[in-house]
Amino acid sequence: MADKEISQAVISRLPRYFRYLGDLREKGVERISSQELSDIMKVTASQIRQDFNNFGGFGQQGYGYNVGYLYDEIGKILGLDRQHSLVIIGTGHLGKAIAGYTNFTRRGFVFKGAFDKNPDLFGTKIGDVEVRPIDEVEDFVRNNNIEIAVLTIPKEQAVPMAHKLAACGIKAIWNFAHVDLEVPDNIQVENVHLSDSLMKLSYNIDRYEKSL
Repeated sequence: MADKEISQAVISRLPRYFRYLGDLREKGVERISSQELSDIMKVTASQIRQDFNNFGGFGQQGYGYNVGYLYDEIGKILGLDRQHSLVIIGTGHLGKAIAGYTNFTRRGFVFKGAFDKNPDLFGTKIGDVEVRPIDEVEDFVRNNNIEIAVLTIPKEQAVPMAHKLAACGIKAIWNFAHVDLEVPDNIQVENVHLSDSLMKLSYNIDRYEKSL
């Protein structure tokens, strides 16, 4: 399976499967068919089976899927069976909200450092993490085996910061700056443009109203 190229469309659905299966497990559901999962998630049963077959299937003919087992296996595929160390760069309102979101820690995403250029914030804390000067981020990443950097800084600062992070060994960047980053291929980037989501909502509202 390690040599098999999995499409980004399949990968993008995995967190949703994980979330729904987690809800089912909390409700005490022990097994579920692809059709039952389809009815809940509004994804075709055929698509569900195809997605899971990319990773070996997980189902049993006449039985369906064991919810707990499937939840755990998808978690492993997503890398959630181990801890990931993060830093956040930019500790304004968005940065504080992200770093303070406790569900990340439960999923194994642990914030080890927070950085900002505002001296008034140095020494303050977000949870148990102390805000440090942004000039210290490169040494901190190198010395603390940081895998993921979260950028919540203006776009004009994000580009040079991404280059610095690439040079000090970061593995991935979760980018909330309003700019698409270009980094070496070995660094994974997830660009999150919040205004894009709002514009999609606006389009869908407009399309629906015109259909009435």
